[in-house]
Amino acid sequence: MLRIGITGGIGSGKSTVAKIFSVLGIPVYDADSASKRLMNEDKSLKKKIIENFGEEAYVDGKLNRKYLAEKVFPNPQKTALLNSFVHPVTIKDADEWMKKQNAPYIIKEAALIFESGSNQHLDKVIGVRSPETLRIERTMKRSKLTEEQVKERMALQMNEEEKLRLCDYVIINDEHEMLIPQVLELHQKFLKEGSNS
Repeated sequence: MLRIGITGGIGSGKSTVAKIFSVLGIPVYDADSASKRLMNEDKSLKKKIIENFGEEAYVDGKLNRKYLAEKVFPNPQKTALLNSFVHPVTIKDADEWMKKQNAPYIIKEAALIFESGSNQHLDKVIGVRSPETLRIERTMKRSKLTEEQVKERMALQMNEEEKLRLCDYVIINDEHEMLIPQVLELHQKFLKEGSNS
């Protein structure tokens, strides 16, 4: 079974690409949703978050995402600290999930595949490329953030060009190139490779 990663900068549309693979019947692990779930469920992770970011990080036992975002995102050191707690737990969870799958290939969608080192657990990585203006616009709309807040979050991620250079494949999501044919081409390739592996 091939393990394929999908990554890209904030607002690049990696979730849209992952959804197309999912519609094609491919199991998809969404690392962002998984990390939110684990921050609520994993006792040792919760303990580390409270110890480092305060009791206010949880309200009635549930993660206070707004508080944590305000505390973490403007500060690269705090972001790195939070990631150092969350990434290992999410990578372990993804590995356990992968072992249970039965498909020619699976997809792991994650914004920080290279930054977290989880590319070492994958066979190939697809990067999703979008123009920065479009990425900002999409993120502002989706997450109800200001342009400044989006740029703040972008600054915490690896440079997009650098990230895409590390990828094995690149899908263009600029609202001009058609997405589905690009995904279908890779789908056929992975089905073939996955059934031979």
